[in-house]
Amino acid sequence: MRRRRPAHALIATVALGGCLALAGCSSASDASAHAGTKGPKLAVSGAYIPQPVMADMAAGYFTVTNTGDTDAELTSVSSDLAADITLHTTTDNRMRKVNSLTVPAGGRLTLSSGGNHLMLRELTHKPVAGDKVSMELHFAEAGPIGVTVPVEPTGYRPKD
Repeated sequence: MRRRRPAHALIATVALGGCLALAGCSSASDASAHAGTKGPKLAVSGAYIPQPVMADMAAGYFTVTNTGDTDAELTSVSSDLAADITLHTTTDNRMRKVNSLTVPAGGRLTLSSGGNHLMLRELTHKPVAGDKVSMELHFAEAGPIGVTVPVEPTGYRPKD
């Protein structure tokens, strides 16, 4: 009978340890769901890529709206279409690469021709009008957002 007690004690110890381990597995997202969500609330609209003239480079445009209570920083964009995608701003008719772009709380960030925009380089192929390109936008304060971006004719300008 003495042999059974150590086995029972071992089983009880393992079971208790498992319960404690599971209790410690709640995530921050679970806690925020119960406490109410705060932070940026982002939506992307009006995305497009003009059909590129060059075979290895293209531009990308869209608007990110933030209905949340904190700013969000767009830090990068990825896509299977390009090996390198960089964020740019235009000041005094000069394009300048930047590390991030801010989507203000209660506001929006617009990427458009002549202003903030994406530069897609080292394209895997030259997209044509009618194609759809998958992109993922990465933010410092929020999870990534997947976007399907239509390729529009070269001279396309969105309606305001």
